[in-house]
Amino acid sequence: MDKKNNNNNTFLHYLPYSEEDEKLGMLCTTAGFVNVPPGGIYPPQKNDHPTLFRTVTEGRTLSEFQIVYVTDGEGTFICDGSTYQVKTGCVMILLPGLKHSYKPLTETGWKEYWVGFKGDYFLRLLEEDRLSVEHIFFETGLHDSIISSFNQIFHEVQNQRPLYQLKTCALIMYIIAEVLTRERREEQPNYYEKIVAKAKYMMESNAYNDINLSGISEQLGISTSRLNEIFKTYTSMTPYQYYIHTRVHKAEKLLEQEDISVKEAAYRMGFEDQYYFSRLFKNKTGVSPSDWKKFASGNG
Repeated sequence: MDKKNNNNNTFLHYLPYSEEDEKLGMLCTTAGFVNVPPGGIYPPQKNDHPTLFRTVTEGRTLSEFQIVYVTDGEGTFICDGSTYQVKTGCVMILLPGLKHSYKPLTETGWKEYWVGFKGDYFLRLLEEDRLSVEHIFFETGLHDSIISSFNQIFHEVQNQRPLYQLKTCALIMYIIAEVLTRERREEQPNYYEKIVAKAKYMMESNAYNDINLSGISEQLGISTSRLNEIFKTYTSMTPYQYYIHTRVHKAEKLLEQEDISVKEAAYRMGFEDQYYFSRLFKNKTGVSPSDWKKFASGNG
């Protein structure tokens, strides 16, 4: 269903999908925007929404995810026993099974963008705590990149050209990443950013030798456990994981040189055991060092 009124204040689209579509593991189910003027009825064009979606101001529980981005105006959002004051630039990430309600203030109205989605891929984000009940409301601010992504989603769902579901879900992932990244930057002071930058520099400078995390922590003036905590919060990796990634990346560059064998590359990277180096390389890249050399030389 596609509805758009004459003065461009409302666009809403509910997407049909098949069992075959669901096998992708990610689906866009609905998308739209609404511009509610001060004193306006919310949701507007109420009868154009399925019954469940009409109860947004009274309280509802969805079986899917939704992202709602308020780009103008103010309102309230109630979820899981908490009440949030919604202002311009706020984002609500609604989770399946979580009862909630939201609406604009009568005196201000608001403009909102939304997109609904479901699938195993997004459920895994919940399992991995990328999305969680503790993080459903974000004061993200106004950002052209997020608004542009919503507009691209609207274009895709209107036209429904081949692979539009894949394109739309990629845009949804981008919006999620932008919201979570911006929140993380706001929460973490510049001090943390400098700690992570210095730790990365030390690891990259010592990529050809065994790492000494306690030594790096000592130079940074913090404990090893605190370094692990800050680094993982900021990068989603532990320092050791980042260090291994750095070493493998440098090994890739070495192996791309015609005159360097796998054994020589292992030696230069500081690995005494060539076979351990090969196992580690394959584990991280999916191919063996010797196969990597073949691909790099065009003989693969």
